[in-house]
Amino acid sequence: MKKPHKKLYAWKAALDLVLALYSTTDRFPEQERFSLTSQIRRAALSVPSNIAEGAARQTKKEFINFLHMAQGSLSELDTELELAKRLGYLAEESWTKLDAQLERIDKMLSGLIRHLRNSRRSGQETNSHPSRLTPHASRL
Repeated sequence: MKKPHKKLYAWKAALDLVLALYSTTDRFPEQERFSLTSQIRRAALSVPSNIAEGAARQTKKEFINFLHMAQGSLSELDTELELAKRLGYLAEESWTKLDAQLERIDKMLSGLIRHLRNSRRSGQETNSHPSRLTPHASRL
């Protein structure tokens, strides 16, 4: 099985974010385990998962759709982390670091989407597996 997503910096950064959030949410109050903690972890995990699933799809259009879903999960995370900060579960310094990671990943995803769209517009669209993209996209 080919794993083109593993070459993408956006996927690697998203996986690092998941690890950081698992560590961070371990310190949340016990009563949040099945609510805010669980929601943050699910949203975080869906970012690299959507990148991976999109990279495995057959067309660039499908890949772009999954990258948009990953961006949606980043927006969801932004809201949940803001709530955690306001509830006092997340220190300002931790929030600032996590917010910077969210911004960085969102910029990577936007760049990858732009790259995929531009290659489609320039007539490079094929119905072949998008793994042909990853050597170029991995620089994002």
